[in-house]
Amino acid sequence: MSGGGLLVAGTTSDAGKSVVTAGICRWLVRRGVKVAPFKGQNMSLNSFVTRGGAEIGRAQAMQAQAARVEPTALMNPVLLKPGSDRSSQVVLMGRPVGELSARGYHGGRQRALFEPVMACLEELRGTYDAVICEGAGSPAEINLRRTDIVNMGIARAARLPVLVVGDIDRGGVFAQFFGTTALLAPEDQELIAGYLVNKFRGDVSLLEPGLEMLHGLTGRRTLGVLPYAHGLGIDEEDGLRVSLRGTVRESVVAPPVGEDVLRVAVCAVPLMSNFTDVDALAAEPGVIVRFVDRPEELADADLVIVPGTRGTVRALEWLRERGLAGALARRAAEARPVLGICGGFQVLGEHIDDEVESRAGAVPGLGLLPVRVRFAAEKTLARPSGEALGQPVEGYEIHHGVAQVLGGEPFLDGCRVGEVWGTHWHGSLESDGFRRAFLRAVAAASGRRFVPAPDTSFAALREAQLDRLGDLIEEHADTDALLRLIEGGAPSGLPFIPPGAPDFPGAPAAGTPGAAQ
Repeated sequence: MSGGGLLVAGTTSDAGKSVVTAGICRWLVRRGVKVAPFKGQNMSLNSFVTRGGAEIGRAQAMQAQAARVEPTALMNPVLLKPGSDRSSQVVLMGRPVGELSARGYHGGRQRALFEPVMACLEELRGTYDAVICEGAGSPAEINLRRTDIVNMGIARAARLPVLVVGDIDRGGVFAQFFGTTALLAPEDQELIAGYLVNKFRGDVSLLEPGLEMLHGLTGRRTLGVLPYAHGLGIDEEDGLRVSLRGTVRESVVAPPVGEDVLRVAVCAVPLMSNFTDVDALAAEPGVIVRFVDRPEELADADLVIVPGTRGTVRALEWLRERGLAGALARRAAEARPVLGICGGFQVLGEHIDDEVESRAGAVPGLGLLPVRVRFAAEKTLARPSGEALGQPVEGYEIHHGVAQVLGGEPFLDGCRVGEVWGTHWHGSLESDGFRRAFLRAVAAASGRRFVPAPDTSFAALREAQLDRLGDLIEEHADTDALLRLIEGGAPSGLPFIPPGAPDFPGAPAAGTPGAAQ
């Protein structure tokens, strides 16, 4: 296999593209295939810092781990980090290049990014046996097709076969598959090579007549039916899409080692970023993690976390409006544990000077830590390591705010005062020894007879989860058909499904690899 590829598209957002892409990567690498993930454009507040100091989507870092390769900026050349409903920070090749409105981005900037995106894809295809690309949203967003650099735009330019994933748990999956195909221009339809049903519950034999009828209607086969898999705990691309009140982060099904459980409440601040920081806590037997937005929901929590956010000042205002700021102050006064991470660390400080993110200027913080924060135009992107609580710890930093620590006990790059802790480091809780030491400190302060499990390895759990994804593909997908697509592209002669969408002026002709849009 040399330079093969596949685009995993979806009928909707959250259809399962990210996990299917990761599963295919893990299945291939177990077969001895040198494989890499790719997503031309990602919109997400969950991001990661590569060893080269580039910021990419956290989902692509997870997919790289599934492929057993080091993540690089090539795997996610464009990352959009929303700052409001209408604007996002644009990160190109791992570095922020500006803030743009949705209209400004889709109106011109996105088209200018097509060539660098394609250059990254071609570089990966020249290095790896196969590149498994993930689409975004739906390829049938006909209002955005002209400027598309992540779905059919790259599929047509690179002649990639397209596997369309549909979430049957939501219902309407047959209409989604048919409608997605029928809304594409004939030249795009030529690349829609098959479908994959995701999150199926029940007897597959009951589904098979519908799959046969779909094949008769479209000329395209369904290449697998993946069962609904509970407790995967895989890094998500976007913010939680459900109501956050009472949402419990998936955790292992295991009793606590000690006599008590430990309850963790995560303040669901606006523009919450890298909420995957709490996954390592949820992986601990006896630790219950939930997202909250009311002060009374902090009452029984043994630990409250104020997580990262793309809107520090906005999050600060939200905490005050909701009454959560007062509840956090009361916890601090009562020596009950609070942890602030990145933007959450910043809001716990005394003062914020922000002429960059919110342009709000001087804003008083919650005053729970002796820290003053000034927002810098240049973003800090780093992979620090060190020691805390007598244990080695690693993390990564993604922030514009520069913290001046004026007192307290040193804690990573931040500080601790009483039972209030603050740091910019994301991912620190994935360091097993440090996480256990921190949980012991929280349990002691809370008076809980909680004992961290002595053998929980977050890295091993993550590997096991990625293997589960590979197993899903290997056991429930037509892997021979997938290999044929990856090696040979979409089969010729796939029928056109009317009505189709009109092609746009200047589109590359069918069969013209690498043509620019």
